[in-house]
Amino acid sequence: MDWGTELWDQFEVLERHTQWGLDLLDRYVKFVKERTEVEQAYAKQLRSLVKKYLPKRPAKDDPESKFSQQQAFMQILQEVNDFAGQRELVAENLSVRVCLELAKYSQEMKQERKMHFQEGRRAQQQLESGFKQLESSKRKFERDCREAEKAAQTAERLDQDINATKADVEKAKQQAHLRSHMAEESKNEYAAQLQRFNRDQAHFYFSQMPQIFDKLQDMDERRATHLGAGYGLLSEAELQVVPIVAKCLEGMKVAADAVNAKNVGAWPQDSQVLIELYKSGFARPGDVEFEDFSEPMNRAPSDSSLGTPSEGRAELRGPGRTRAKRWPFGKKNKLRLPPLSPLGGPLPSALPNGPPSPRSGLDPLAILSEISKSVKPRLASFRSLRGSRGTVVTEDFSHLPPEQQRKRLQQQLEERNRELQKEVDQREALKKMKDVYEKTPQMGDPTSLEPQITETLNNIERLKLEVQKYEAWLAEAESRVLSNRGDSLGRHSRPPDPPSSAPPDSSSSNSGSQDNKESSEGPPSEEGQEAPIYTEFDEDFEEEPASPIGHCVAIYHFEGSSEGTISMAEGEDLSLMEEDKGDGWTRVRRKQGGEGYVPTSYLRVTLN
Repeated sequence: MDWGTELWDQFEVLERHTQWGLDLLDRYVKFVKERTEVEQAYAKQLRSLVKKYLPKRPAKDDPESKFSQQQAFMQILQEVNDFAGQRELVAENLSVRVCLELAKYSQEMKQERKMHFQEGRRAQQQLESGFKQLESSKRKFERDCREAEKAAQTAERLDQDINATKADVEKAKQQAHLRSHMAEESKNEYAAQLQRFNRDQAHFYFSQMPQIFDKLQDMDERRATHLGAGYGLLSEAELQVVPIVAKCLEGMKVAADAVNAKNVGAWPQDSQVLIELYKSGFARPGDVEFEDFSEPMNRAPSDSSLGTPSEGRAELRGPGRTRAKRWPFGKKNKLRLPPLSPLGGPLPSALPNGPPSPRSGLDPLAILSEISKSVKPRLASFRSLRGSRGTVVTEDFSHLPPEQQRKRLQQQLEERNRELQKEVDQREALKKMKDVYEKTPQMGDPTSLEPQITETLNNIERLKLEVQKYEAWLAEAESRVLSNRGDSLGRHSRPPDPPSSAPPDSSSSNSGSQDNKESSEGPPSEEGQEAPIYTEFDEDFEEEPASPIGHCVAIYHFEGSSEGTISMAEGEDLSLMEEDKGDGWTRVRRKQGGEGYVPTSYLRVTLN
């Protein structure tokens, strides 16, 4: 079925329908255009949102970037940014493949429709013009017939009138004959015009207009097909980005599952990261000792403490108590100050258990009060962990806590080693290039490489010195960390050991006190101001061996070259003396004897 046959008389209907189709095409193009604007605005807002929540500092300077939570959030932001890119791709595809192409096609359809309807209107005008000529010839034929009939009646009346002259009768007959001849000509013209009009009308309705209507039908069908394809492009543009969008969503899910997903030892990942970032390596502070001001006090010049004499302190602590080493969260070294007099000079030596020196002019309590005012003991507190804004950054990172200093030095050492290896590789490359230039001079001048080789050698020497310097600092920092760990473990991991000088009776107590007094009057330490603060609290006591808390097997071989560590062979059975405290080291005891620290990841641990 076609329009030319079935809708031969619906010219205006077809005109309205085709115009509606083109309007629908234009409406869809406008819809897609506004859709692209929405997609572009959506993508722009998503990118602005991502930019708003991205960290201002680079990842290497942001400690929070090491936490899995922050990394997952950054991954989600990246996926949202990629999702915004896919929305921009959808907008671009819709704009190019739908808006531009359909808009261009719409203009072509409008031109084609205009041409077909102009042709149809010309055919209608031609048919109407033929009909007008037919009507004109018809009216002329009708008029001529009436005039001929009237002239014939006039001639017949004059012929019957006896009073009419012969000339009048002849004239009337001639006039009737003329009118009759004109009517016959009008009849012939009218018949010819009618025949021509019928032929043109048949051509118009059966050939010319059906062809035009068929062309309009084909145009409209092509427009509808193209519009349907445009509808499909809308979904096709979405389907093209579905795999990438699915990957973005999957990436968000993976980022969500990655939060605290990986366990390191007994700690979740973020907890371990927090330990690695902010672990100071300081030993925990010991107990504050009781100082009895009610007993007489004599202070010897060699005694470095500010409390009671040595024998008094030993008795106050009681048996089984050791004096703990405390690291006061600040300066690592403390000046050993001799006892000061109220006038600012050092106090003279006094006899044990004797009266105070007469030169001081004050009693022992007054002397202690003055010393307490001039020297403020530093106690460990959480406030001291915060640091101060005025901290001077040193090259060896000594301004940092021991554990952080060790990590920073390790990073610097690895960075220097990488730079050194890079310079060594560059030197080898320059040497090879120089050999090539010497063998084939046309490729280049070997002497032109001498400045670069010299500069590379200077850089290698400089980096070697820096590596040695950082290695020395790192060894010192590691020994300090192990020393602090040993001090802390000695206080908190083992029960207090009885002092070796603890007497069974009073006589031995007196002799022990006398020995302590004599030792306290000895010469001061040679370390002087360079000794750590806790060295003035060191006292040697015998320790009882602690009992194992579990069993472990060495998975890998380990060479304990650092201080405080111990070597072990792969598959060796060891006794577990202390669990990992979060720093990655575990204290073990070998069956052959000897205790030390080994990496926790090298062990398979079984607790009792």
